[in-house]
Amino acid sequence: MAKQRASRPSNRRGSPEAIEKRRVARMFNDVLGGHAAAGSKLDGRTEKRRQRLLRELEENRAAGQRELKPLDVLVRVNELLELGEPLANIKKVRKVPRARTATEATVELIHRLHKAYGFRPETYRFVGVADEVLGEAGVVEREGARRPGRRRRAA
Repeated sequence: MAKQRASRPSNRRGSPEAIEKRRVARMFNDVLGGHAAAGSKLDGRTEKRRQRLLRELEENRAAGQRELKPLDVLVRVNELLELGEPLANIKKVRKVPRARTATEATVELIHRLHKAYGFRPETYRFVGVADEVLGEAGVVEREGARRPGRRRRAA
């Protein structure tokens, strides 16, 4: 009996390739089947994930148990933006905190965090990081800052 289990092929339904095949097949059937509006709709799993992420941000709890840490908030907001969720909808469930004052250490930490994770700049607002701090950390270009290689015109 043990020999039969060892020779049995592993289940590949959950592999990323199989999941992508199913998603593409559903979209292909929707588009060619005359349901073109369904092509922009999220599939069932992704829609459930989107709802869960919004609920967790609203309740400030991960899976209904522990409180979300600032990094958890960044990850969830970034995922929602990647799924195409409008920023206004996220702001409805998660209030943007007042911007905190930043020290040199905070600016350096945000620079390293952005380099490691590559979050979208608008996600940092949801943990109280101001746009000026993002500019100092090199996440976004500061207004009025000169870009290398550009010359100002003489007035």
